[in-house]
Parts: sequence; structure tokens; C-alpha cells
Amino acid sequence: MSKPLIIMDQHFRQVEELFRPSAFAGLSEHCDIHGGVNWPMTREDFLLRLPEAEFVVAAKPELDRSDLDKAPNLKAVIEVSGTFQTGIDYEACFERDIEVLSCAPGFRRSVAEMALGLMIAGGRGIVDEHERFRAGSERWFNDNLGTDFSLYGQSIGFVGFGSIAQECLRLLKPFAPRVHAFDPWLKGAGASFDDITFVALEEIVRTCRCIVVAATPTEENYKLVSRGLIEQMRPGTLVVVISRSHLVDFDALVEAADAGRIRLASDVFPREPVSKRAEMRQAENVIWSPHRAAAVEGGRHPIGDMILHDVAAILSGSKDRLLQAASLETVRKIIRAPLVAG
Repeated sequence: MSKPLIIMDQHFRQVEELFRPSAFAGLSEHCDIHGGVNWPMTREDFLLRLPEAEFVVAAKPELDRSDLDKAPNLKAVIEVSGTFQTGIDYEACFERDIEVLSCAPGFRRSVAEMALGLMIAGGRGIVDEHERFRAGSERWFNDNLGTDFSLYGQSIGFVGFGSIAQECLRLLKPFAPRVHAFDPWLKGAGASFDDITFVALEEIVRTCRCIVVAATPTEENYKLVSRGLIEQMRPGTLVVVISRSHLVDFDALVEAADAGRIRLASDVFPREPVSKRAEMRQAENVIWSPHRAAAVEGGRHPIGDMILHDVAAILSGSKDRLLQAASLETVRKIIRAPLVAG
């Protein structure tokens, strides 16, 4: 008996980036893999095998209604860019009971770890003192009162409290912080967590010493953290932007940091890569990371593990999923916003 066919069109991602060898071997035991090479698959090749396929794994899947009409065996479409893509006819998928799954949860640990690193580095002034040392202007035994702060017992606010923020909170637990979050989606769904309190965004901005921007971009939350809200931040606030710059008035954040009102640490930018001549490169009180929160050895391997798990679950009839399942409500919000790979 032949195995189910999976079309693996993961490029721009590399196979080794997504799968540890054991996970890829496990997937091969469940399915015949067509593709799975580190160069783009042609559209003609993709469409030729689509009628046989039960699974599609792609960085930027393109499946309109007419394509889906030619895919009677298709059970799931799995994107590996990091967010739901615009090239899929979601309504047609839902009508046919084709699951659409996102690899976003696979970034949870590596991105949360980077967020914690930026929080510690920004709060303790590690990068600033490093640069001072290189310039010979280091401040020996200086307490930096009013600028540096500890995470122990600190007031921390999350803008968006999805999987990355929740993992970040797990890492923060030894510090026993006082945590607040702004997340209308979760609050509206009746979610509750023992360790946090949902509050208005204005309260987070005015009261929290460290603010972590971790929300998924949507049409509604463009520049959610506005210039007006940035002006209300308490002096010395550290803002960590770890999801998308779409959520903040980036220019206003850089201006506030350069003026010495706040500190800013960001792994993401409005335009990437950043121009070599960009003025932000000279700004003070900032930590820049060139969109590399998941760029660590094995940092994306949880995605391959999740793909293996969910493919096996679907084939066995189990409803258990590790990847993020699309729903019409969430997709309609997300796909109207700019989509950038993680």
C-alpha cells in the first residue's frame, strides 16, 4: 500500500533549518515526500503532483479555489514562514475540511529567549556599558540609579499575550515580576491566567517599567503603540519589540530613546534590511538585533517536530495539534496586515 504524498515546497526555508534528521526521517516513514530540497519548486511541478497530495508544506503556499478543486485528497496545508499567508483561499479550505496550519508556535521558545535576553541587556545597561568600555569611558562601580533596573519584582507589560508572550512569562517566573497584559482577543475570549492581569493599553504604557510588544499584526493594530502613548511612558521605560514593528510608531520610539526618555530594544524594523545610511544606526539608548530571534542552531527545529506530530495525528484521526490552526475569524484579521517572514 502506497504512503500518503506530502508536497514539501519549504524554500526559502532550508530543510535542515526546519527538521532535525530524526524528524525528517520520521516524516518519511509516514509519507512519500515530493520536494524537500533547498531550492524553489516550480509551479508546474507543484500542480502536477497536487491531485495526489494529502499534505502541502510550503513557505508561501498558493492555493486558490480552482487549485483546491484539483486536490480531492488534500487534508492539510502547512505554512512555514511564520504567519498565515494571503495566497490561500481559506473559505474554500474550510468548506472542504482542509486544515490550514501555521508554524508560528514553533518560534515560541527561541523568540521568547531573545526577548528575555533583550530585557536583561536593556534593563541592566549591558550594551551601553560595553560600548563605553570600548571607548574608554566606562563607569566603574557606578550604580546608574534611575536608568538601570532589575527584573526581580519588576512591573512588566505585554502588548499581546499569545504563545511567545506566554513562553516569555514562563522564563520570567524566577524573577517574580508583576505582570500586566493588553490583549483584546484573549480577554474577549474569556481567557485568564493566574500570573497576569488584563488591563487597558494606556495603563501598561503609564505604569510598566518594561513593555514587551509581542502581538500578531492585524489591520486594526497598526501603530497601536502610538506617538501619543509613547509620550506617556515613564522616564527610563524599556520597550522591547519582538513581534513586528507594525505594532508601534517606530520613528517615535527611536526619537524618544535618542532623547534619553526611554530605552528601546528591537529585533524587527519597518523596512528590512535596514539601510546602511539609516539615522537610527546612530541613535542612543537602543539595542538593535537584525531580525534574528529564531536564528540560532536548532532554533526552528520545533517546527519540524510539530509538523511530524500533526501529520501523524491527522493520519490517525486524532484532533491533537501542535501547530496553529486557522479560523476564519483570525485569518480575516491577520491577512489584511502586511505579512513578513519570521
